[in-house]
This record gives sequence, C-alpha cells and structure tokens, in this order.
Amino acid sequence: MNNKSEQDTIRVPTPNKNKKEIFAVVNKILGGSRMDVTCEDGKLRMARIPGSKRRRMGRIRIGDLLIVIPWDIQDEKADIIYRYRNNQVKILKRKNVLPKELAID
Repeated sequence: MNNKSEQDTIRVPTPNKNKKEIFAVVNKILGGSRMDVTCEDGKLRMARIPGSKRRRMGRIRIGDLLIVIPWDIQDEKADIIYRYRNNQVKILKRKNVLPKELAID
C-alpha cells in the first residue's frame, strides 16, 4: 500500500470554529483538574476538565496540546474538551494545522 494513502486515512480531531473551540497549550498545573493554558488567540486562561471527561482525559502534563472552549460569561476561563497524544501532535505539525502563536516542541 502507498504510504501517502495511509497518512490520509489517519483522522485527528481539530477545533470546530463554529463551536468556538480553539487550540491551547498547558503552562501550569493548578490541581483539582484545573490548569493555566495559553490559547491560540494569545490569551492566558484558567482551564478545567469537566466532570464527565475527567476519567477519559488521562493525565495532562505541562506542554500538552489541548482543545478548549472559552466560557461565554468569563472569557478568562475555559473548559478542556480534548487532549492530543504525542503521535497526533506530530501529524498536526506535518499537516501545518497548528497555529504559529503556540510554542510546541
């Protein structure tokens, strides 16, 4: 099988702009499923893992790439929707999907 066709079949979730989802990178773990994140729009937000996603999310570390949804009532806070694994980050880099504002190794 051709290597290019294998890469096209890999599906990695990306932020849905219609639902106001954006990329974010973890800066600091605060505890209690809360953390400081830097979002692709340049803002520093305090993000939390909603209760329904807490077990499924796994361990989040400093430098992890996430998808977050900023709150409507408080723009300095956000909910974490998805955490990317290392191989998914490499795929996004290869496809040039990641914004240049985020410093991702």
